[in-house]
Amino acid sequence: MQPFMKATTMVVRAILTMMLIAGTMSAAHAQSPNNSQYTMQEIVDAGHGFFGETSGGLAKVVERAFERYGLPNGYILGQEGSGAFIAGLTYGEGELYTKNVGQHTVFWQGPSLGLDWGGQGSRAMMLVYNLPSVPALYKRFGGVSGSAYVVAGVGMTVLTDEHVVVVPIRTGIGARLGLNVGYLKLTQQPTWNPF
Repeated sequence: MQPFMKATTMVVRAILTMMLIAGTMSAAHAQSPNNSQYTMQEIVDAGHGFFGETSGGLAKVVERAFERYGLPNGYILGQEGSGAFIAGLTYGEGELYTKNVGQHTVFWQGPSLGLDWGGQGSRAMMLVYNLPSVPALYKRFGGVSGSAYVVAGVGMTVLTDEHVVVVPIRTGIGARLGLNVGYLKLTQQPTWNPF
């Protein structure tokens, strides 16, 4: 009876080990990037290089974006300025990075309206999800600002249009307080017209 129990225990352990390995592999496969997506570590490294080491909350904000939206297939690094007194304007410029179609210069501008006042200059990293092609980025993305997820001076908002999702992550100087509704219009060329 003793050898039978040992053999049964070994078989059960082998089956459990195989199940554990299979579960780990499927979970890793679900979050593993394809050739056009970025891992969380790649985004955090790019952000630390761009924002500098003062952005202690960057990893937490990026982690939150990855939990909600998965792996991005592009990101934008740039700078922007904004100001508001009930109605506001935002202007920025940066570089879109993709793994499969290279880098592209992008500009953004947009109006906002709400209980909002002040001004700020920011460095911005925008995670881009579900981007089928670069021209699909050049349109308006709407959202609500002021309801941002903020950790250690790094803030995140979410903007959408159809299937493409853009998640701006910002850190900067200035004081802009309140809640507003607006959109960002991303373009290939700079323009003063936010509409």
